[in-house]
Amino acid sequence: MSLQRRLYTLALWLALPLLLLRLLWRARRQPAYLEHLPERFGVYRSRLDVPCLWIHAVSVGETRAAEPLIHALLARYPGHRLLLTHMTPTGRETGAVLFGGSVTQCYLPYDYPGAMARFLSQFRPQLGLLMETELWPNLVAQAAASGIPLLLVNARLSERSARGYRRAGALARDALRGLYGITAQTEADARRLRELGAERVTVTGNLKFEVEVPAQDVARGAAWRKTAGARPVILAASTREGEEALLLDAWRAQPHDAALLVIVPRHPQRFDEVAALVAARGLRLQRRSEGLQVGAGTEVLLGDSLGEMYFYYAACDVALLGGSFLPYGAQNLIEPCALGKAVVIGPSTYNFAEAAAAAIAAGAAMPVEDLARAVDTALRLVGEPQRLAACGAAGQGFAAAHRGAAERILGQLPDSL
Repeated sequence: MSLQRRLYTLALWLALPLLLLRLLWRARRQPAYLEHLPERFGVYRSRLDVPCLWIHAVSVGETRAAEPLIHALLARYPGHRLLLTHMTPTGRETGAVLFGGSVTQCYLPYDYPGAMARFLSQFRPQLGLLMETELWPNLVAQAAASGIPLLLVNARLSERSARGYRRAGALARDALRGLYGITAQTEADARRLRELGAERVTVTGNLKFEVEVPAQDVARGAAWRKTAGARPVILAASTREGEEALLLDAWRAQPHDAALLVIVPRHPQRFDEVAALVAARGLRLQRRSEGLQVGAGTEVLLGDSLGEMYFYYAACDVALLGGSFLPYGAQNLIEPCALGKAVVIGPSTYNFAEAAAAAIAAGAAMPVEDLARAVDTALRLVGEPQRLAACGAAGQGFAAAHRGAAERILGQLPDSL
């Protein structure tokens, strides 16, 4: 073990009390954080008795992005069981909704050498695929020692993240070089990874363009839209902390009597907090979880349900992209584009920088400086049906033109599987 990895491992052990406190803190809002605790340290109740392929998807976004790749793996390797690991309860719940019993799910342990060794010994995967930005030095070393090819797939690396990895020096470089390979989303991601020391990097595109829109969600969204009446529906999708207050203030400042605002917070533990923000501004609120028809006097619908993002996109006229109006880097703009919805996006797009730039250039997304302008733009759009339809058509064309990443990633896997 290198000196850098020894120091890293020592720091992890010193941080153990903080990790446990963090779990307790998060469990105040999400009690599920205290479930399956032994798994976070490499202790599992079951093992797999068939050949296993493993994908690690930290949370909701990575799990949903992995969906087309998981389906492609299941089709190509029917004799293998697929193991799907996560770090968050919401990621695990999303995986259960998307894949049911067709995959085995558990938590990936914290990056302690012994815990990672137990995990790999328990499941003995023939291949490991880490989604997007997951790079754990002890996991990479343990996989190499066990002869398990490990790939970082759909990799993205913003300049901000690259600066953090540069500070890690040899620790990050050794981990990158210990991988069997890396498939990057864009040339810019590949360049930054190579600058950090990665040696086997291939650009395969972004898996999030592989989105298969669930027909049943589209049908439910369209049916709900009819019950909501003729007024336009403006969706604030996957909003992050701080954005809802700015959005609601902007909404109150605009004449919006003929429109319904739907807010879907990114994190379910914030549903009640957002409901309180709406109430504090005197706006009439309904919750999606109530299951009632939207009242004529309802001004804001809170999307407090899980696994229904396509439903909300199908039901709206314009989507305001959460995470882009404060420095969170934006959520996934590809899904609303694939559904033919006009997208209004703020200035913070570092998580999807190239996709956002391409969508704007294609006329599928409209950039604005802040939420006040976002609300104004959305309300203007719904008053111009031809322009609204043109934006939606541009979005569908943009999404369709960038597909193919799943097959390109499969082409990078070892021939020995």
